[in-house]
Amino acid sequence: MSSPLSISFLASRAPEATEAAQRLAALYGNDRPEDADVIVALGGDGFMLQVLHRFMNSGKPTYGMNKGTVGFMMNEFREENLRERLASAVKTCIHPLEMVAIDHNGRSRTALAVNEVSLLRQSYQAARLKIEIDGKTRLEELVCDGVMVATPIGSTAYNLSAHGPIIPIEAPLLALTPVCAFRPRRWRGALLPNHQTVEITVLEAEKRPVTAFADHTEVRRVRQVTIRETTEVKAFILFDPEHSWEERILAEQFRY
Repeated sequence: MSSPLSISFLASRAPEATEAAQRLAALYGNDRPEDADVIVALGGDGFMLQVLHRFMNSGKPTYGMNKGTVGFMMNEFREENLRERLASAVKTCIHPLEMVAIDHNGRSRTALAVNEVSLLRQSYQAARLKIEIDGKTRLEELVCDGVMVATPIGSTAYNLSAHGPIIPIEAPLLALTPVCAFRPRRWRGALLPNHQTVEITVLEAEKRPVTAFADHTEVRRVRQVTIRETTEVKAFILFDPEHSWEERILAEQFRY
């Protein structure tokens, strides 16, 4: 007879999340994260991102239960039958984006993003950006509030709010989406194969400063940002079969 899954409960700082973690630990035990078979994250999407980053490349899957606000990446919170839910959960592999940002001093900073890499203006003036894909210039000048490259799992987050496309989790695509594009005014972005590399150069970087973000990592006054999906790094996320990522993607596209 196989031994039951060992679980480590991690909670956000929200009181309802920490209280839930205490109750679950009393029911199922609570192993150290490094010794556990599965990580159960209690909180919202922001906390889930933190946990996925923490256990990147560890091989440990993360199962989220919603004790936050939106919880799009989370499963429904229920205390009963947790081991059965974990055993039947659908595992999805996530390859994050790698951002290499060069700031105004020429310093390079590398960071990973599960959701998206975004560049946003940091002053009252619109940003002016040049966009290259695999070394070929596709936009000589994009005047905008910003632009982002989103993964499938990030396509329902900031990308969706900027009217970018929703991407199924298994699709080998990335979304390149502008934020309030002024020129070219009608450009709505592009879908890219996930093996392509995006390079964004900030034009007039001193006059029109831009900040780059890779999930929670921020680099101010960037001059150039290179973005690619990295296959060398991966994280695993678990969803209940009846509320899988595919179902969430379909349901989101029929909201009105």
